[in-house]
Amino acid sequence: MHLIGREQLPLARLSPAVFLDRDGTIMRDAEYCGNPKDVEVFAGAAEALRRLKGVGFKIIIITNQSGIGRGFFTEADYRLVEGEVERQLGADLIAATYFCPDIPDSGSTRRKPETGMILEAERDHQLDLARSFFVGDKAIDAECGRRAGLRTIIVTTGIKAPGKTSVADWVADNLAAATDIILAHAV
Repeated sequence: MHLIGREQLPLARLSPAVFLDRDGTIMRDAEYCGNPKDVEVFAGAAEALRRLKGVGFKIIIITNQSGIGRGFFTEADYRLVEGEVERQLGADLIAATYFCPDIPDSGSTRRKPETGMILEAERDHQLDLARSFFVGDKAIDAECGRRAGLRTIIVTTGIKAPGKTSVADWVADNLAAATDIILAHAV
């Protein structure tokens, strides 16, 4: 049994999740994206997420958004971008989105590679992290996932392709290929 708050839930009632970075993983990385007009969800991303949701994974976005902390855009701007991502993906795919506005080196426990946002999602959505995955386009995504006990996949759709010695468990060409890996290794 896992302890969630004050109540205990049987492990069987906990859901697996796929945690996803947003920029460079689900959508083209527009570097400090604060304008919904800059949102371009990758072809095949919505279908990949539908496949994952269809077999019982909760889809959770975990994203650093230091553009807010740096003053490049506001939280309201971020929310407009988030809404556009969800519009392009289609309704009811994303269970939740967690974002961290903190700048690098701020000591934040929420900013990736720290695990604060994942642990919040675990509590909020009764998640089984041992059956979950993290997909992102940067080493900090894989490091965050590993620290939380998740299996990790790096996609090569970001601005900077990962090196051959990635810290992730797998490297995939895109979210569709990452989905194939997840479905082949889901327990």
